[in-house]
Amino acid sequence: MKLTFLSILIFCMGASQARCQIQEQFLNENILKKLDSDPTYIGQKQRITAKYNHARSGHWGEFVKGVCEDLKTKQQVIAFTFDACGGEKGTGYDRELIDFLRKEKVPATLFVAGRWIDAHFCDFLNLAHDTLFEIENHGMNHRPCSVSGRSIYGIKGTASPTEAFDEVEGNARKIEAITGRHPQFYRSATAFIDESGATLVRDLGMTPISYQVLSGDASPAVSGNTIAGNVLKTIRPGAIVIMHMNHPQWNTFEALQKIIPELRRRGYHFTRLNQYQLTDRNGNI
Repeated sequence: MKLTFLSILIFCMGASQARCQIQEQFLNENILKKLDSDPTYIGQKQRITAKYNHARSGHWGEFVKGVCEDLKTKQQVIAFTFDACGGEKGTGYDRELIDFLRKEKVPATLFVAGRWIDAHFCDFLNLAHDTLFEIENHGMNHRPCSVSGRSIYGIKGTASPTEAFDEVEGNARKIEAITGRHPQFYRSATAFIDESGATLVRDLGMTPISYQVLSGDASPAVSGNTIAGNVLKTIRPGAIVIMHMNHPQWNTFEALQKIIPELRRRGYHFTRLNQYQLTDRNGNI
């Protein structure tokens, strides 16, 4: 039986045994095994690997050529984006934060890693079913996208074009298999990516995304007041704000309770990334 998003959602609401059977099909390791026997996936991987096998990685960073960080608008509109990373230190779910966005009717773009989906399968379905949110790609195993294994913050990036392909396209197809929608945007783990990685992502039909406003919420030591200050001091029309939704014990939710009312007082409105054209720091689309 071919599973639709609705049937998966119904299963997830049902008996625990059915939930486990459904979820197991979509675990990272099982998805990759299935994809590696899919002729369309194999053929696409071969083409990408051949194209980038001898490519130079180029500049490595958060704001490399081809990566977008702004909405193309001069209106007082901004986009909140929240990463869900997964893994040993990032598998939580800030349900309070999501409930607050829903209560305040604040749309947001959620960049979700495959390993976070594995840890929160039914929560992921619930988020994907909510039209307030846009589900986008944060990589299969939350590895920075590189064609040569470059590292940042102690996290080693993908070591080759083949690994980069599986990290990016593998998770895109996982999300599509679950939700019926192929992601439009990709944010590399840590937001670091090399130039060849950014081009590779575009060849896969997705736009690589960074940010314009760094909230600074990726540490338990940063207070809610500091996070709010970081955003409110640097916000401007068209900004993409980067935050996290996988650390409920940290202070993102507390910061948002200050940020949202103040931005509304200043006349700002909120949107998802898919509602606007996007630009890089030089104004290129």
